[in-house]
Amino acid sequence: MTQLSIDASPWWQSATGYQIYPRSFCDTNGDGIGDIPGIIAKLDHLRDLGIGFIWLSPVYRSPMADNGYDISDYRDIAPEFGTLADFDRLVAEASARGIRIVMDLVVNHSSSDHAWFHAARASRDAPEHDYYVWRDPAPDGGPPNGHQACFGGSAWTWVPEVGQYYLGHFSPHQPDLNWQNPSLRREIYDMMNWWFDRGIAGFRMDVISLIGKDVDAGLYEEGPYLHGFLQDMHREVLEGRDSVTVGESWAVSTDTALLYCGRDRRELDMVFQFNHVVEGWDPVHGKWKPRPFDLVAFKRVLNDWQAALANDGWNSLFLSNHDLPRQVSKYGDDGAYRVKSAKMLATVMHLMKGTPFVYQGEEIGMTNAAFTRIDQFRDVETLGHYAEEIARGVSPEAFIAGANANGRDNARTPMQWTGGTNAGFTDGTPWIEVNPNHGQVNVEADRADPNGVFAHYKELIALRKSWPAMVHGTYRPVAEEDGSVFAYLRELNGVRLAVVANFKGEDTQFDVPDALRGSGRCLISNDIPRERLDGRITLKPFEAFVLSIGG
Repeated sequence: MTQLSIDASPWWQSATGYQIYPRSFCDTNGDGIGDIPGIIAKLDHLRDLGIGFIWLSPVYRSPMADNGYDISDYRDIAPEFGTLADFDRLVAEASARGIRIVMDLVVNHSSSDHAWFHAARASRDAPEHDYYVWRDPAPDGGPPNGHQACFGGSAWTWVPEVGQYYLGHFSPHQPDLNWQNPSLRREIYDMMNWWFDRGIAGFRMDVISLIGKDVDAGLYEEGPYLHGFLQDMHREVLEGRDSVTVGESWAVSTDTALLYCGRDRRELDMVFQFNHVVEGWDPVHGKWKPRPFDLVAFKRVLNDWQAALANDGWNSLFLSNHDLPRQVSKYGDDGAYRVKSAKMLATVMHLMKGTPFVYQGEEIGMTNAAFTRIDQFRDVETLGHYAEEIARGVSPEAFIAGANANGRDNARTPMQWTGGTNAGFTDGTPWIEVNPNHGQVNVEADRADPNGVFAHYKELIALRKSWPAMVHGTYRPVAEEDGSVFAYLRELNGVRLAVVANFKGEDTQFDVPDALRGSGRCLISNDIPRERLDGRITLKPFEAFVLSIGG
């Protein structure tokens, strides 16, 4: 890869993203809910970390049945988060610090409180009626089919005013939008352009692989109309813009990824895929009964994605987000080796080819919350599945153990800014309980430690900006069948970077493969820096390092 092509690469390839879940980030008015002024107040924290853009989970007006992923007005801000003026100030203040804002686009469904849906359910003659997916009853008067909602119960809800059922793939509060309607698509494209005009840098697109569904054929994920709609969106909104788009899909695979983000497809820039996440789920009970972590299988998934997008497309790199458990609890050790394993996981992910995403609190090693009662949970998914799993014979204790391991509320406990009351998140009563370990795990304490997790993340992010091989270099996995060590090589224009990480909380013997052998400069390490790789070495618990071989 030439210097000219490196210089011409899109800005988002060398940048690091940071996801903010506004409800849990920082509250400035004492109502126990994070807000936009709170984000503004903490922008210096993100500037110091080296963040290039913020992915902002939904702040649109919403009844909050799914914490903002149920939008009732796409052109307004939820009062609990602030105002449009607050949002404009966020864009300006972030820009002044070299940080761009990426909005969360939720257009598979709206809220059942949206004005469109109020009109749609009042009359079949309303133009907005066709903005949603309706079906007549089955011959027995029941739902048109047995499709179940993601958050529990039937996906079909009866509306007597129009004598039809509407589809709510996630819940009755989130009626699916009918992308077959050109007027609806125009409304969405106009709205997207309106946000671009306010200065945003792009969109993360929530469950975007569902918009092309064929309900009657039972095809929901990656339906037959998906890519036509995405290409239409690109023509009408994205073409010619210096923006970034990331599509979320729980169905995308290495076989279909380039249909979204291949350079000739003109659809999206990246996808958020979850193959590495679901690999650890139970075949029957899903994430509520996680399987033991299997490093070989985990590596196989990530290595396959690196290979699939090696010469086209671009990977998104993440282990955490608002829907997933805290990564140090899931893949590392949130006890004695919390700091060291948090650094190890960051090293592995940030050195891969792609754009890294940091989820709020990850940069200080925040952990899962160990709830003991179902009433402590707030997530609609967890609460919706609780009764179903109990009816299937799962004990309450077993379900709560699964929810503590993989539930979405783990990522949604308040950001831990200090060791004081409510972790410095709010002066009021937080909407969800603060993790009791905030006295030890918080931004103030971690940033005061020159060897803290924050310092390691800051160093990783800075290294990606100064070492093109970390961004654009080829990726070659090694020791793929090793059940303890994750290792790979990045190469670009004669630069060779060896990445080695021990996923075990014990000393581990590692026979250095020929591809990694050599001496050079250690660029980053969470242990005593190494200057040579050769023969059999002993890796300390959760040790990870990057060695520039030959220089």
